[in-house]
Amino acid sequence: MKKVQQGFTLIELMIVIAIIGILAAIALPAYQQYVAKARYSEVVLATSGVKSALEVCAQSRGGFGAALCNVPADLEVLQAAAGASDAPQVTSVTATLAGATAVVTATPNATNGFVAGDTYIITGTYSANGSVNWIVTGGCLAQGFCSTL
Repeated sequence: MKKVQQGFTLIELMIVIAIIGILAAIALPAYQQYVAKARYSEVVLATSGVKSALEVCAQSRGGFGAALCNVPADLEVLQAAAGASDAPQVTSVTATLAGATAVVTATPNATNGFVAGDTYIITGTYSANGSVNWIVTGGCLAQGFCSTL
């Protein structure tokens, strides 16, 4: 009478462990990048209120001039009113206005894998037909935390 094999051999178990290790080695970096992008979305969102306000101003007043849009030098007052001060991933949001161009810069908090150089910068240009075109630049593009508009 032959003895029926029960259970797994050592080599079978080692193969399964090796497969799990390979899958984990591939999945873990992808998951970490996904988490970083999700955290960075808070930095991008912090600029949306300023961006919308500047678009309305430019379209109703014909440009981004500081006198036209009446944007304070310190946006912390606006951020606090909008609840952006509750954004732990964001250090600051600033806006610079000059004629037909507006530059909004968001700086992430230097935690959770971010550094001060991972800025999110959007530059809006007011065109003669009344539209505003935005371009994304900054350190976040190189890191893969943000994408172009």
